[in-house]
Amino acid sequence: MKTRILFVDDEPGILDGLRRLLRSYRNEWEMSFASSGQEALAIVAEQSIDAVVTDMRMPGMDGSQLLNELARCHPEIVRFVLSGYSDDEMIIKSVGTAHQYLSKPCDSDLLKAALSRALSLRKLLHEERLLALVSGVSSLPSLPEVYLEILETLRSDGASLRKVGETISRDPAITAKVLQLVNSAFFGLGRKISNPADAASLLGLDVLKTLALSAGVFSQFDQNKISTSDFSLAQVFDHCIAVGLLGKRIAASEEAESNLVSECLLAGTLHDLGKLIIVNEYPEEYARMRLMAKGEGMSEYLAEKEILGATHAEVAAYLLGLWGFTDSVVEAVAYHHQPGLSSYAEFTPLTAVHVANALEGAAQANERTAPCAGLDMSYLEASGLADRLESWGRLRESAGDSRK
Repeated sequence: MKTRILFVDDEPGILDGLRRLLRSYRNEWEMSFASSGQEALAIVAEQSIDAVVTDMRMPGMDGSQLLNELARCHPEIVRFVLSGYSDDEMIIKSVGTAHQYLSKPCDSDLLKAALSRALSLRKLLHEERLLALVSGVSSLPSLPEVYLEILETLRSDGASLRKVGETISRDPAITAKVLQLVNSAFFGLGRKISNPADAASLLGLDVLKTLALSAGVFSQFDQNKISTSDFSLAQVFDHCIAVGLLGKRIAASEEAESNLVSECLLAGTLHDLGKLIIVNEYPEEYARMRLMAKGEGMSEYLAEKEILGATHAEVAAYLLGLWGFTDSVVEAVAYHHQPGLSSYAEFTPLTAVHVANALEGAAQANERTAPCAGLDMSYLEASGLADRLESWGRLRESAGDSRK
């Protein structure tokens, strides 16, 4: 079945140009074109659409209003902005509902690659309810104290971008949202930013302040939604940050290139974000998963697969892929429990995150066995990296000593 994509723009010349530009993809895509938001909604109501690519500044219903309506009524649809305008107000209006942002003029190969990549990620989630749920996520729950600290810093006289960036880096949820925005085509950086401090500097205080105050961009975690008392968002975030830092040290010890080291840090920091989505959206199922894992002595991610039909790793990878994170980061998040599912047999961010996650998990559980239970030794042996475990373990031990 062909992928069904709807393009929306009020300028007939733009739509005609898209028809010509994308004519060679007619065998792969079934394309529809609408000249207004209202017409687009009418098409979506009558046809099954996989992705919508819309302009922002249109008379009547503008792109932001269209995106809001699509997110509300058809959350499973992949939503892209394709616009020649990049003012801060327009970006802020769409940041909660657009998955990715592309700027005009847009190369046909770039447009095809972005859409194809986002839609191909659906293989990670096989249930329609999960596709709709994750596609509809506009923000991830963050720690209230970190959010309030960011607000306080932004409102203070002489607010420091460095301090804001450092505070953001303590919250993986806010980190993910800020990096989604700064890496959009609207900023035209030509490179991927993976450091929250760099992202804060590029966005600037005014944009960050508007983001922090905008409804639906950042959300705060409500512990009362969880019936089980043994879930701590702070502990999840502490683990994520520890895995990111250890993954970075592992990559540096392998003399990896600087961009790969940065991606190891980022992927580790974001690797468990799927837990936030599951806990926030399926609190009762999450409690059942924890009980199943404890009662049957199985890993939590297998209990997730049994009850929900997907793991927290797959849920997070799908969202990060929709948000435009790099393939290597998405892969590291998707397979950090099962790296053997990857097609790569060399050191990648997946390697670093898989090992760091297992070592940190074993340390938290006070496990002294070697190799620790969470490691996929077959994957490491096939990659020719099994003999590096001892030295990586020492990196974890030295990191643990420095935290005391």
